This record gives sequence, structure tokens and C-alpha cells, in this order.
Amino acid sequence: MRAPIGHFDDARPALDCLGELTTPVAEAVRHWRGSVPAEQIVYVDTDPEWADTATFVEHYGHELLERSANCVVVSGKRGGESTLAACVVLSTTRVDVNGVVRRRLGARKASFASVDTATGETGMEYGGITPLGLPDGWPVLVDAAVVDLPYVLVGSGRRRGKLLVPGKAFAELPGAAVLEGLGVC
Repeated sequence: MRAPIGHFDDARPALDCLGELTTPVAEAVRHWRGSVPAEQIVYVDTDPEWADTATFVEHYGHELLERSANCVVVSGKRGGESTLAACVVLSTTRVDVNGVVRRRLGARKASFASVDTATGETGMEYGGITPLGLPDGWPVLVDAAVVDLPYVLVGSGRRRGKLLVPGKAFAELPGAAVLEGLGVC
């Protein structure tokens, strides 16, 4: 199969390679619901040694720089209560944690979750966290620019491999809220 974006030697429907994904991501793909058919979610095998953005786009296609998204876990705190959420923004931007995220979560303080919290709570590897397969009840804040792309490259739950997902599918994830200005330059 040819990948819809990028230049990958190994591209397959994610449904055909659930064993390459972490358990929560595999379950999310297996039980996919929404207007985008699960068959349109593509798994591409990538070398974790080429994970650095500059090296990655050199090997897999320069157009990926503008079509990749990062998924980061944030923590919002208010009155001793803590809320974990995922934020999905284009890789050319950064998450507006102290503005958009803090307000959306109704938190007095918001910050990036620690690596141990992010990996422990998601069941995913650091550097491969994806918005597919997150714990039930988590808010998933998605920058509107991500939803506007035909396909977006995101993590697969592991450092090896990525998922290519139609942008509009992010708006249909459980707990998703599409927000303007979540990703800032």
C-alpha cells in the first residue's frame, strides 16, 4: 500500500497490524467509530533512530513537517483537584498551556504532565503518545489546523511506527474539542 502522505517503505491499514501498536491504541483502532472508516487509518513503520524532526523529514518526506502533529499530556489544577488532558497541535507549533488549555480546563494552573505520569496513565511510550486510545473521560483538545488537513502524521503509542489519520477524524475522538489557537508559533 502507498501511504497517503510521506515516503514510507512499509504502509498498511492499522487494522492489519494491531500487534505493532500498544494495547490502548490497538483497542481504539479495533473498535473505531465515526464518519472516517477505520481502514483509512494507516500504520507506517519508522525507525526510532530517525525520530528527530529534521532527520525524520529528510528520510520520509519534507512535506511531513507541515502535516505532522504532536500529542502532549497536560495537567490542569484547581483547588487540589487535577485533570489530565491531551492536546494535539501541529508539530510546527507549541501548545498554549497557560492560555487556551488553562481556560478550557477551568484550571488555575496548567502544565505539561511529567513523563512518568504521561506514560503511566496512557500506557504509551514517551515520544509516541497519540490521541487514539487515551483513557476514558480525558478531554482531547485539538487545534483546528489539525482537523483541516487531509491526513496527519501522529504517534502510534510506540516510538517505532506512526499513524496517518484523516484530519477530520480527530474531531470525532471521544472527549474531543476543536479549538482555534491551541497551537501557537
